[in-house]
Formats: sequence, C-alpha cells, structure tokens
Amino acid sequence: MMAKITQMFSIFAISIALSACGGQKDDGRIPTDVVHNSNSVNGESTGDGPQISFNKTEHDFGEILQGEIVSYTFKFKNTGNADLVISSHSTTCGCTVPEYPKGAIAPGEEGNITIQFNSNGKKGVQNKSIVLVTNCEPPNFSLNIKAVVKEP
Repeated sequence: MMAKITQMFSIFAISIALSACGGQKDDGRIPTDVVHNSNSVNGESTGDGPQISFNKTEHDFGEILQGEIVSYTFKFKNTGNADLVISSHSTTCGCTVPEYPKGAIAPGEEGNITIQFNSNGKKGVQNKSIVLVTNCEPPNFSLNIKAVVKEP
C-alpha cells in the first residue's frame, strides 16, 4: 500500500515538473542576452554599450483643433558599440501613443519612434512626455511633444 502511494506521488510530482517546464510562450519580452551593463563593479562607466542619439527630442505641433489626431516621427541612431533595445515606455497621458522598434538595433543602425497625440477632450497648451526604457546608460530617455489645442 505504501509503495503504491509513493508511486502515485512520484508520478504526480513528475507531471507537475514537466508541465511547468513546457509550453513557454513568447510574451514579447526582450531576451536578456542583448542587455549590456556599461558600468563597472564600482559603478564607473566603462564607455561601452549602446547609445541612443536623437537629432531632435522635442516637437511642437503648434495650434491644432480639438479632436485632431496628429503624429510625429523622431529619428534616432545607435551610436554605441552594442545592440540597443527599447524594452518599454511610459507616457504622461493615454492620449499619447508611441510606436517603436521591438527588436535589437545594431551599432550604427537607425530607427524611428512615431508619437501619436489624440487631442480629443483636450484644450489649451498641452505638454506630453514619453519616457523610453532602454538598455543604455542611463536607461531612461525622454521625448516631448507639445501643442495648443483650440476648440472648433
């Protein structure tokens, strides 16, 4: 009887272990092998790693009518010596939506980040920030857009 309980418990434990290991899904996360830390153990920068460089980090849409959806594309380049990865973003408002490359950008390659702003329900001066989380040092980088929203 005890042998049968031990056998059943063993089969149960093996099936749990196998089910936990299988069936992994691609959840859109960036693999950790492309992340590079350009700091030494004592915190000093080694100068190595990816670097994101923009020729412009702010865009002014000027005056727009309430309800308009406008967009602007920021151009960037990886001026570092390792793959650049934009892993996530945050915005100051749900009215601002960024679209950016989801894969690694090799050293010397260029890319685009398109920011869309929906002025529905907004009025007056609008200043919005988009913070990109990258594998650069420092990891956070801000882009800014602004507009003056006029009622129709």
